[in-house]
Amino acid sequence: MKRIILIGYMGAGKTTVGKDLAKQLGVTFYDLDWYIENRMRKRVPEIFAERGEAGFREIERNMLHEVAEFENVVVSCGGGTPCFFDNMDYLNQQGDVVYLRATPEVLFRHLKMGKGIRPLLQGKNDDELLAFIKEQLAKREEFYMKANHIVEIPCMENEDKINQTIELVKAELHI
Repeated sequence: MKRIILIGYMGAGKTTVGKDLAKQLGVTFYDLDWYIENRMRKRVPEIFAERGEAGFREIERNMLHEVAEFENVVVSCGGGTPCFFDNMDYLNQQGDVVYLRATPEVLFRHLKMGKGIRPLLQGKNDDELLAFIKEQLAKREEFYMKANHIVEIPCMENEDKINQTIELVKAELHI
């Protein structure tokens, strides 16, 4: 039985790395946000709009408890997932939790490429975006650092860098 759970700030590459890692290992990949959307038949922004952040986080915790019970999976969690309730302690009990740790500058480069599709980032100029990342990361880092594995990641601007990151994760997990 294998459970690999990827955590980190938005734009760290959890979904990108998770999909390819699961494929290499021959296991199923789950993105927690996609799982929530499928189960709730609503997009995450709609859930936030209807139930607020507290309502969303409750749903997220319940769905996390479902997905983290699956066997032979790689799970990508939302950036905020580890920061609420006892989620981090629970995750560490369920499998190998890997924090994909990136500098604010790497996150900035990743997020700048997809800025338009992330509601929290819309309307921010480059300076505001970098300041936002630094502020949010500072608040979340204490939760992320509880992961049983930490992998420092490079900027993943091409397939080679993505593969390099996957190899770093595999080396950390001895797989």
